[in-house]
Amino acid sequence: MSDGSRPAPAHADLAAGEDAAGRSAVVVGGGLAGITAALALADAGVRVTLLEGRPRLGGLAFSFRRGELTVDNGQHVYLRCCTAYRWFLDRIEGTALAPLQDRLDVPVVDVARPEGRRLGRLRRDALPVPLHLGRSLATYPHLSLAERASVGRAALALKGLDLADPTLDTQDFGSWLAAHGQSARAVEALWDLVGVATLNAVAGDASLGLAAMVFKTGLLSDPGAADIGWAHVPLGELHDRLARRALDSAGVRTEVRTRVTSVSLNENGSWSVQVPGETLHTDSVVLAVPQREAHDLLPPGALDDPGRLLGIGTAPILNVHVVYDRTVLARPFFAALGTPVQWVFDRTDASGLAEGQYLALSQSAAHDDIDAPVAALRERYLPELERLIPGTRGAVVKDFFVTRERTATFAPTPGVGRLRPGARTKAPGLYLAGAWTATGWPATMESAVRSGVSAADAALSALGRPRPHRLFAFEEAA
Repeated sequence: MSDGSRPAPAHADLAAGEDAAGRSAVVVGGGLAGITAALALADAGVRVTLLEGRPRLGGLAFSFRRGELTVDNGQHVYLRCCTAYRWFLDRIEGTALAPLQDRLDVPVVDVARPEGRRLGRLRRDALPVPLHLGRSLATYPHLSLAERASVGRAALALKGLDLADPTLDTQDFGSWLAAHGQSARAVEALWDLVGVATLNAVAGDASLGLAAMVFKTGLLSDPGAADIGWAHVPLGELHDRLARRALDSAGVRTEVRTRVTSVSLNENGSWSVQVPGETLHTDSVVLAVPQREAHDLLPPGALDDPGRLLGIGTAPILNVHVVYDRTVLARPFFAALGTPVQWVFDRTDASGLAEGQYLALSQSAAHDDIDAPVAALRERYLPELERLIPGTRGAVVKDFFVTRERTATFAPTPGVGRLRPGARTKAPGLYLAGAWTATGWPATMESAVRSGVSAADAALSALGRPRPHRLFAFEEAA
């Protein structure tokens, strides 16, 4: 069932959808991690029940209605190197709705120069690494000639780092950049331009290990690795509607508005999952929920030090939404320098807006603005848009609103790596999933999907079920 009703009462012979010939699993949490785990388990023949407390799937990548608009809570992008998320899109038949650029091309507008507004671009050529970015870096107008040369040297040093070295996680990226000759301007105009959007932290607050992973994988592994993709439809179309359809087709029983209150191991080795008024019995449980919720649901002894989960901090993301009475921006997106504005995306067509233009500003690491009143944010950001986009001058603002995710991601601070648990727990049959687990990636959609794959793989191994080949095909493309 996927109509939002609560699960039917569980019975000894028919637990969480299990039949006499099969094994069963309950996945707690309907974000990307939970959806992935449920699909992977079902594809291997496991009978799966997916429980989500919200009235929708998608976790923190969702849509909602505001008048005539369909609004994404935040702007989400992925890269060509995100092979797991690309597998996910293919699995739910959504690839065509979230296409990739043919080739990396990021317009970067700087409004802090004495000579006024200046446009530069970060784009790649059809050349091998690292030559693919050579021309772009050599002509990047937002850095001096000396700064461009120093960036090249730092990139080569970064490429030489061993991501398996645990000491990288104890250092901050900002100090490493300073030690490798990076000026404050180079950090702002290049390293943080990419890093803040992917890590949700400025360089000085980010683990060197995670930052190195982002830059080595995205910019220094394959010429096309950093090509950008984004949904040309509302995220809810992908992560809720198409995901539900895929889950239904796989035989997953999906229940929304169903909050799990406890998870416990039975004497016979099975699990009991409690929801208000009812109990489900199952062979395996995947907790695909945020770290604090996972901490509260973990049974005693499941982790050696469950308090580590509470040590994984969170970081906010703010999105500012502006609807104008006319078209003010010709390009689909751009990044900004010399202004509080970080990234601006055109969401007109995706939102269903019939007249005018709808822009969304994605503001990562938004600690200073996350709790600011809407009026203050309007006063702060509308003049900045006029500086960045000449077409907004004289345009009428028909709507202005914000969406706030105060705990959008885990904080990628130095030392966070030792706090992130793997998929397996010490309790047989209980697994963890979520972008905050030990995927090696920062808190991205890619990390969430990878965590769901890891949890399903661990559960299938314990249940004696073979891995579905199509689930792990993305590993071959990595």
